[in-house]
Formats: sequence, C-alpha cells, structure tokens
Amino acid sequence: MTVTAPTETTTKPQATGASSLTGAPREYLSFKLGSEEYGIDILRVQEIRGYENPTRIANAPHFIKGVVNLRGVIVPIIDMRLRFGLPDAQYNSFTVVIILNIAHRTVGMVVDSVSDVLELPAETIKPAPEFHGAIDAAYITGLGTIKTGDVERMLILMDIEQMMTAPDMGLMDTDAMVH
Repeated sequence: MTVTAPTETTTKPQATGASSLTGAPREYLSFKLGSEEYGIDILRVQEIRGYENPTRIANAPHFIKGVVNLRGVIVPIIDMRLRFGLPDAQYNSFTVVIILNIAHRTVGMVVDSVSDVLELPAETIKPAPEFHGAIDAAYITGLGTIKTGDVERMLILMDIEQMMTAPDMGLMDTDAMVH
C-alpha cells in the first residue's frame, strides 16, 4: 500500500510554537499511537507504506527498528511506540510506516494506524500546556480540536522535524542516513 502525499517544491522553514497558531489553515496527517491521536505537517510526509520488517542495525537505539531500502535509499525506521515508551508494540494489518522528508533526509516512522488528512484552521489550535510526559513538550506545537457532528476529539500536533533531528534520536549523524 503506497499513498503519496503532496510534496514541497521549495524549502520553507517550518513554523513552530506560537507562530504556527496564526495564518491560513494547515493540513495535518493524523495517526494513532495507542489511544492517542497525533498530527504532523502533511508537507513533511513523502508516502505511507505498509509495515515490513526492517534490517536490524547493531548498536542502534532500541526504538530504531532498523533500515529498509526504499527505491535505492537506505531509510532508518523508528518505532514511535517504543520511542514514547508505550507498552506492547503490536504489528498488524493496520500498522504503517510514514515516510518523512526531514532536514534533507528520508526517515520512516512506525505508527499504529493512519486516520485522515485534516485541515485545521488556526482558531481550532490551542497552545500545548506545559507538562512532563512521554513526549517532550518542545516537540508539541499545539492541540487541535476536530469536530465531527456532535463529537469533538483532540489531536496532538507534533513538530516532527524537531523531534527527528534531536540529538537523542541519533539520526542525523548515523551512517544509515546515506542518500
């Protein structure tokens, strides 16, 4: 299964923090990890693929499942459940890998499932509260409210580029990131 998302033709700095709360509506790819729903900027998404077992890399952090060869590009695969310390990473027919373009690199992240591409107007996004949890608050740009009929749900909006380029991810200096 391959779903191709829109790609950026020019490199634009990604708005973070309060600056992303103003302006035109933005599109987010929503995905699930455990019982929570997250959103990332659709412009960072290259494609969505079904899960396949990656080739394990010795001495890689536990959340890096390994690498896959994607049309000649060696792509590290990060299991987000393991990265966030969630229990029981299950791999089933809903498990997908979101292929991202991050800091001129290609990275894959394993999530439980992908939900929708959602357009969120600025007024539906609230600043993230300060808290200590599985995700560093620096990686959360806000909380989006999605209303479907009478039901509202929260979407945790992540700055996926900042998270993937963080030193503790070990991705930007690894030999597995060769293009």
